[in-house]
Amino acid sequence: MSTTWRQLPAVPRAIATAAVETVTAVRSDDPVAFQKATGRLAALDREQVGLVLGAVVRSLLEDRHPGGLSGDDIHDVIARSVSASAACYPGVDADVLLVLLAGSLGIHPDDEDPRPVSAVEMSTHAPLLIATLLGEPGTSGRSFNAHLDAAFAEIARSETVEMP
Repeated sequence: MSTTWRQLPAVPRAIATAAVETVTAVRSDDPVAFQKATGRLAALDREQVGLVLGAVVRSLLEDRHPGGLSGDDIHDVIARSVSASAACYPGVDADVLLVLLAGSLGIHPDDEDPRPVSAVEMSTHAPLLIATLLGEPGTSGRSFNAHLDAAFAEIARSETVEMP
């Protein structure tokens, strides 16, 4: 029997709940609900939220691009995210989306020219990226809840693996 995010302890469950609310608001084009939900998400532990949302983005990218991403694929995902998100969040920033997408794949900004992403930026932009990826043709059809469950399972697995 597998565990769902609804069965997790309070902190990860709060992250998942806020993420679901935020992505649902984006997919419903509801800017008021989006603003409230992103506020709740931004109030949670930035590192833990980033870990969970990054794992979800990675899972969605792996579904959509099993052979890997090209530069054109990345450009396309960012462009679609900006376009699809404008109604819900007109302040969408393509640079933040790119940093989050790269970070989800384990590519981090150069130390000499860092592009820090604030908790508010992450809490607004990661759900925009997720909502776009969920709606792409060619995805597995798994729900956001299924991707959240997979993300938490991957995080748990990575935390139990002993490093040499």
